[in-house]
Amino acid sequence: MKQTLLAGVLAVAGLSAAVPAAAQFQKPEDAVKYRQSAFTVMGTHFGRLGAMANGRVPFDASVAQANADIVFTMSRLPWPAFGEGTNVGNTKAKPEIWSENDKFRAAAQKLQEEAGKLQVAARSGNLDQIKAAFGATAQSCKACHDNYRKE
Repeated sequence: MKQTLLAGVLAVAGLSAAVPAAAQFQKPEDAVKYRQSAFTVMGTHFGRLGAMANGRVPFDASVAQANADIVFTMSRLPWPAFGEGTNVGNTKAKPEIWSENDKFRAAAQKLQEEAGKLQVAARSGNLDQIKAAFGATAQSCKACHDNYRKE
């Protein structure tokens, strides 16, 4: 119950923060830190789902749902932080993000859609549905990493 409540609070807070995020960055480095933080949180919770989907940890439907809720919320947050001039500092962002911005935004949208499907699958409590949605979400992550993230 606490995890569900926490996920709900995070979802509301995250979505509230996403819209004005671009205005919050006083320096380009702030945007880089913001998006890296969002990706770190998303990756942590996505990894927890992956551990269940791959049988490395026991499946727990409520834990899967809580993690999927966080992944869904976090999937919407980093994109405003990829504005012009934020390709500075310690970043793994490739220049193609800015030169192919429409394609990059489409990849971000695909991730958000797949994360939404993952959230729906997790709410079903059905491990097979979660596995399928996890795989599709992972593919959307990989496609973006392949094209827009330095190693």
